[in-house]
Formats: sequence, C-alpha cells, structure tokens
Amino acid sequence: MKGTMRSRPASGSSIGIGNIGGLSLGIGGGNSNLGAVMGGLGSSAYNNMNSISKRTELSEQQKLEIKEAFELFDGDSIGYIDIKEVKVAMRALGFDPKKEELKKLSSNLESSNGMVSYNEFYDLVETKILQRDPREEIIKAFKLFDDDGTGKISFKNLKRVAKELGENISDEEIQEMIDEADRDGDGEINQEEFIRIMRKTNLF
Repeated sequence: MKGTMRSRPASGSSIGIGNIGGLSLGIGGGNSNLGAVMGGLGSSAYNNMNSISKRTELSEQQKLEIKEAFELFDGDSIGYIDIKEVKVAMRALGFDPKKEELKKLSSNLESSNGMVSYNEFYDLVETKILQRDPREEIIKAFKLFDDDGTGKISFKNLKRVAKELGENISDEEIQEMIDEADRDGDGEINQEEFIRIMRKTNLF
C-alpha cells in the first residue's frame, strides 16, 4: 500500500526548507560569524568536515536527514515507501535521481510489490552523498548567496538570504560576517574567500 505523505518537519530541519544539491537553506539564528551562519546552509552537504576531501561516512545529521526524508512518505510507519516516491524523497535531499538509477533500484528490491525499504533508500542516498565533490558543493552554496551573478557575496546578498529565511540578523552582524571573510578588502566575499572560510570553520 502506498505510504501516506506526512506533514513537513518543523522549522530547523533541513528537509523541506529548500535544498539544492544537498544544500540546506537554514541560518543558525543568533550566530554572528559567517562560519556559524554557513553551518545552517550546509547541514546535509558539509557537516563535520575537516577539509576538502572525500567523505568515508555520513555524519549523524546526514543520517537523520535521510530518515526524515523517508518518513515524509512513510506515513503509515510501515518501513516502506513506493518506488515512485523515492524520486521525490531524494529531491527533498537535494538530488535528482536518474531513470537508470531508479530502474536498477526497482529490479533489486527485496519486496516484489514496488515498495522500497528504509535500508534500500538509505543505501542509495548514502552512495550519492559520498560520491559528491565537496568543492563543487561549496560553489553551489556560494551561488545560493550570489543570486545576482556578480561573482561576489555582498551585504545585500546576505541580507536577502537572512530575510528569506526569517532570521533576525542585524546589519551589524551581517557586516561582521563580511569583514570576517573579506581578505582583499573590497567589502564583498569572492568565491575563494568563501571557500576559505568554509574550510576554516570545518563545515566541509
């Protein structure tokens, strides 16, 4: 029986907030430095990473997010979701699975009725996460801020993101974030400065 979709998790969870490539659009309320704020942006892509390197295992937060995505569709708590719902659940985590991947998953299901178990879903998502290039993920995060395509994150960009996410961050705090990352003194954050601050704060 097809699972009933549950309501979205409460605010603070990365699921349903607006993920792009695993980038969770959340800002840690009350944090005044850029690293802490970026932490909310990357919960599913960058948790507890010490450097730009290949991941070998998922963080506890990533595991939780996979579980939450699965449970969005496992409304009856039976431990299975429909194969058709896998694509939507994966999109909630920032992935767009290919038809070939879903076809392969479907042919290898434990169940014969087109239902995917939690373990099968977890294994699929885990593989996708571990295969991602962390540097590419940082650049994706950068582009979330640089919505006007200038190649830099400005005061205006940061303020927009904070407003869209309903975060109460003062102009002074936003300026502190820029000052923390801005090494060339132009008043904005370029891509390399962004990468540096993300690595420095162990978010990747």
